[in-house]
Formats: sequence, C-alpha cells, structure tokens
Amino acid sequence: MGKYTDTKKVVLDYFDDLENASVDEVENVLKKHVNDGYLWRGVYPFREQNTVKNVSENFWIPLKKSLKRMQRRQDVFIGGTNEISGEQWVMSMGHFMGLFDEDWLGIRATRKMISLRYAEFNCVENGKISQTGVFIDIIGFMQQAGVNPLPPQTGNYFVYPGPRNHDGLLFQDAPEEEGKATLALVNKMVDDLTALNESGAMGCPPEVLEKTWSKDMIWYGPAGIGASYTIPRYQEQHQLPFRNNLKDKKFNGHVCRFAEGNFACFFGWPNLSNTPIGGFLGLPGGEIRADMQVVDVYYRQDDKLCENWVLIDIPYWLKQQGLDILERTESIYNKK
Repeated sequence: MGKYTDTKKVVLDYFDDLENASVDEVENVLKKHVNDGYLWRGVYPFREQNTVKNVSENFWIPLKKSLKRMQRRQDVFIGGTNEISGEQWVMSMGHFMGLFDEDWLGIRATRKMISLRYAEFNCVENGKISQTGVFIDIIGFMQQAGVNPLPPQTGNYFVYPGPRNHDGLLFQDAPEEEGKATLALVNKMVDDLTALNESGAMGCPPEVLEKTWSKDMIWYGPAGIGASYTIPRYQEQHQLPFRNNLKDKKFNGHVCRFAEGNFACFFGWPNLSNTPIGGFLGLPGGEIRADMQVVDVYYRQDDKLCENWVLIDIPYWLKQQGLDILERTESIYNKK
C-alpha cells in the first residue's frame, strides 16, 4: 500500500460513479463522495459553488445532458501532498469526450463527437472529497464546434495528447524522491519567472528558460493561444506576446501545488494579475487590471521539463475587462 493509495481510490470511485450516473443521480453521487463544507471552484461562468445542489445543477447536469455518453479520458493521474497547506490531493488531466447533442453555454450542438479538455483537482480529507477545482478549455470546445470567439492565435490548438511516453496514469504510487526532484525543478522555474516579473522586465532571455526547460519543450496552451514546440517557437508564439503585451504582472501564489513521479501540477485562485496594453490574444489593450486563473501540469525527463499542459480561464479574464465571449457568441449564433 502506497502513501496515496486510499486517497486515489476515493477519487477513482467518485469518477466511476459520476460517469455511470444518470443526470437524475448526479446530486446523490456528489452527496456520497464529498464532505460537509464542500468547496467547488471552476472557470467562468461557474466560479465558486458551495453546495452539492449548486455544483450538480450548474455544472455536471448541464454538461452530461449536452455531451451524451460522456467519458472521462485521462492522460495524467497523480496524487501528492500539497506543499502549500499539507492536505492530500489528486489531479486528473485529460478530456471529457461525448456526443455534443444539446446546446451548452449558448454554443450550438453539432451532434458530433467533441472533446472538452480538463484538469481536475480533488482534495481528500477523512475519506471524502473536501475541495474540487475543475478547469476546462471552453474556447477549445467552441473551436471544435465551429465557433471561434477570438482573433487568429499565435500557436496551434488541437486535441492535445498526453505525455509522449504514455506514463502519466500513476494509479500505483511513484517513488517519493522522483516527485521531490520534479517539484524542485518546477519551483526553480517559477522562482526564475517571478524574479523576472519583479524586475519589471517585459521580455525574457532564452537562457533563463534553458535553466529548467528542454530545448525540445512542448507547451500545450489554452485555445486562443495554442501550442508551441521548442524554446524559440514557445517564446515567439506565447511567452513574448504574453510578456510584452501585459504589464504589471504579479504572481499571487497557489492554492495547490504538488508532484508525483515525473509530473507536477498547480493552480491558483488567482495565480496572476496583469494589465493588457494591447496585442495579447490579438485584442486591444484596455488598461483594465484583471486576474488569471491558471493550471499547469508538467512532465520532467531527467533534469529538464519537457512538456507542459496549461489551462487559463481566458473567458473570465476577458469578462473582467467587459467582454463576455459566451454572451456575445450566444447573441450572434442563437438569435431566433
């Protein structure tokens, strides 16, 4: 028995019950698996939900109604101890795949297969789930459904694969020393970028990245930005547009950060605050300061980070600046 065996089983049992539940059974599934005082966090328009009924009615039931025969297809599954506050957490990353048969969030149904990228964090205390963070790529979902609410992206969005070596499902605990090495490398990378932010520098010399990143790194960014391959293309297609077109960048810390084996993950609420000055996402700058909820999942090989899956709640970041892409999309495409 590993240190996280029981914690992982709690989450896996919850996943199985939720996937097999009818929409009428969802609330009872949550009642079975979560504790009193349950806190659920999600992307805009869901945000924080504090009751099982609200989580069921606002998120899971509409999603299961829209994506018929929905499957959770995991690429990474890890457990660990949150280095921020000491609880045990489990992180699952992959796609919810189903038949997009009913409209969702004002997005017209296609009646075709669709994949909704997700990263889900669950905190387990006393045999029950006490906190959940569910982060999904709504813009990626929209693009698959034939609706693109943003200008052309600098990278390339597609249905992203899991780790190259297909070794991300750690149902059995990995050696603790491997997780410690991965987390130390991630924390060094975060410290390097935090120091850059605090210096006021807008760009980033490539040698700063080369301290912790493989030259053949793959950065799987959110739709609206897209994915990049190699350090030069990552800088061209994401990092420099991000750094040069957003000012006053501040790191606010994380809610959860842990690692197991060659994988590490974190999310914040919010991670970052910044002010757009024009150009990021191909949009004008409004000088309105906004928060970013960000998820990072990292894959280490030897002493370098080689793959990074990132979700950013871009709809929420834009909503704070006065643009609701969901309302706008619905008003354009669903006029009767």
